[in-house]
Amino acid sequence: MDIFNIIILILAGGVAGFINTIAGSGSLITLPLLMFMGLDANVANGTNRIAILLQNVVGVKSFHNQKLIDKKNSLKLLLPSVVGSIVGANLAIELNETIMKQTIAGLLIIMFFIILFKPEKWVKSQAGEVKAKSTFFQWIVFFAIGVYGGFIQAGVGFFLLSGLVLSVGYDLIRANAMKLLIVLAYTPIALLIFIFHEQINYTLGFILAIGNMIGAYIAAKFASKIGAKYIRYILLAIILVSAFKLLNIYSYL
Repeated sequence: MDIFNIIILILAGGVAGFINTIAGSGSLITLPLLMFMGLDANVANGTNRIAILLQNVVGVKSFHNQKLIDKKNSLKLLLPSVVGSIVGANLAIELNETIMKQTIAGLLIIMFFIILFKPEKWVKSQAGEVKAKSTFFQWIVFFAIGVYGGFIQAGVGFFLLSGLVLSVGYDLIRANAMKLLIVLAYTPIALLIFIFHEQINYTLGFILAIGNMIGAYIAAKFASKIGAKYIRYILLAIILVSAFKLLNIYSYL
């Protein structure tokens, strides 16, 4: 691998780690990038988990030091997410390359419209005001999110933030901290499944992880002071270009 690709991976990882820590959807940048660098869609999906795992180690440690992790309620949120991630990762393993590419492209388009219409404003308006739902309801919600996270990871941050705010009642800062803890809990399990099926490129994964860890450290350190205004526009552009590329739309233009 040449130095240019290494720099691009680290920079992209830095941006993704930053975005993942303050909001979510950073994998919408790194997942297409890994495919553009020549990895099969399934391998890119697995390789991305190395960076996600190490990024969340850094982010969780920083939020823990700031006493923003809710240890009391963590187990009832972590367990269904982990179980769901096992189901999701196994679903991802079984898809062939073509279907996986089409699936990722479809999810990118869905996330494009989610980000475009800014439903996070509604989530933000509910933060800290929503009464916690029943434990059973929370198990259903976080099992479903775990399935999605184990399957693709990209965009799971938005769903986790929504679940943590709307079904648990956290404010956005605590929801961000718990989001990272949940992803940290299920990612090793999903990663092991991808490793077992030999769908990991370790070189690219660890280079990408360097950037993700740096981005996560910066974001977690200044989470309460960072705005996401311009990140939204960057994500929209990257998602659209990536989806068009995966669907081979450029060949028709």
